[in-house]
Amino acid sequence: MLRIRPATPTTPHSNLVKCLFFALLLAAPLQVLAQTTSDVAEERARAMKLYDQNKFADAIPVMEKLVRELPSDTVLLERLGWSTFVVSASIKDPEARKKARARALELLKRAKDLGDDSELLRTGLDALSQPDDTSGPASPVAEADAALREGEAAHSRGDLDAAIKGYRRALELDPKLYIAALFIGDMYFKKGYQARDLKTKQEMTVVAGEWFKRAIAIDENIETAHRYWGDALMAVGEQEEAKAKFIDAIIAEPFNRKPYTGLLQWANRFRVSMSHPQIQQPKSSISSSSGEQQTTIMIDPKKMAEGTPEYYWSFYDLTRATYKTARFQKEHPGEKEYRHSLSEEASALRMVAEVASRHQKEGKLKALDPSLENLLKLYNADLIEAYVLFARPDGGIARDYLEYSRTNRDKLRKYWNDFVIAKQNKF
Repeated sequence: MLRIRPATPTTPHSNLVKCLFFALLLAAPLQVLAQTTSDVAEERARAMKLYDQNKFADAIPVMEKLVRELPSDTVLLERLGWSTFVVSASIKDPEARKKARARALELLKRAKDLGDDSELLRTGLDALSQPDDTSGPASPVAEADAALREGEAAHSRGDLDAAIKGYRRALELDPKLYIAALFIGDMYFKKGYQARDLKTKQEMTVVAGEWFKRAIAIDENIETAHRYWGDALMAVGEQEEAKAKFIDAIIAEPFNRKPYTGLLQWANRFRVSMSHPQIQQPKSSISSSSGEQQTTIMIDPKKMAEGTPEYYWSFYDLTRATYKTARFQKEHPGEKEYRHSLSEEASALRMVAEVASRHQKEGKLKALDPSLENLLKLYNADLIEAYVLFARPDGGIARDYLEYSRTNRDKLRKYWNDFVIAKQNKF
C-alpha cells in the first residue's frame, strides 16, 4: 500500500501529493486494461495464424474464447463458423456432427447480422442450408469412405500431407470418387498458398491442376473442380487460364449460384465488367388463343409498320403463338404436356433476326435499334441458344440445358468470352 504523509491543505506541496495519489490510483486499472487488450490481440493473431495454416481443430478452442471477448468481430465469427463446419465433416458421431453444424450456422448468421457479406460467409450459409451430405457414406466402398474420412480428419488438423495420403487411398479404392480427386487438388493448392516463394506456388498449382483435371474427367458437370482450378490459377496470376476455368464452372452448373462467384472475383480482381447483351422487346402487338388443333391470332395493324421494332418483334410473337400446336409435340415426342422450351425461345428470336437481316441486306432496314443490333450479332455468331440459356432461362428452358451442353460447350464458352466479358463486349 502507498502511504502519503498528510500535509496542510493550503500548501502547494499538498496539491502535488494529491495529484500524485490520484495518478497512481488511475494508472493501475489502465495498465491492467492495456495488458488485457494486448493479450486478446495476441490470441487473435494466433487464432488467425492457425486458421491460415488450415489447423481448424486447433483454432476452434482459441476462437471460442475470443468471441466471448470480441462478440462483434465479424472476421472472427466467420472464421470460427467456417472452421467448425470444416471439422464437422470428420466427426463420426451423427449427433455430435449435427451439433457442430448447428454451431457453425449460428456463428455465420451472427456474422451476417453484424454486416458480414463475404463470399466465404455466403458459401458456408449455402452449404449449411442443405442436407448434411457427410452423414452418409461418400463411397459405396466402405474402405474408401473410411480413408476419405481419415483424410478429412487430417485436413481439419492442418496436416495436409496426411490428408493427401487419405484422399489418395480413397481414390485408389474407388476410382470414381469425385471428391477424393477434388480434395487432393485442394490440398496441393493450399500447400502452394502457404508457400513463401513463387516457384513453389507455381509448382503446387500445376500439381493441383492435374488432380482437378482428374476430378473433371470423373464428372465434368460438377462445377467445383473447375472453380477450384480457377482459384489456383488466379492465385499465381494466370489471368486468362483462370478465366477459362471459371467459365467452365458456369457451363458445368449454370443454374447454381456458386460457379458465378469465381468469375465475379476474377472480374473484380482484374477490373473487368461483365453483362449479357441487352435485348428489350416492345410490348406485343399480337394476342392469340389456342385450341387443341388450331391457334387464333389477333394482330393490331396500327403497330405493324414495316421497318419499326414492333414489326420485327411481331415475328417473335407469331412464332411463339403457333409453336405450341404446330411444333412442340414433334420436337418433344416424349413429353405429354407443353412447356416453354429452348427450341421455342431460340426459334422465335431467330425468326426476328432472320427477317431483320434480310431486310437490312435488301436496303429496307436502314438503321437498327440497340436491341435488334445485339440480336443480329448473336444470330450471326450462332449463339442465340447460348444467350437464351444464360440470359433468359425459365424452368422449362433449363430442362434443355444438359442435352444442349453435351455437344455445344465451345459455343457456350464463346458466348461468355465474346459477348459477356467487357474487353470484347461491344454492347
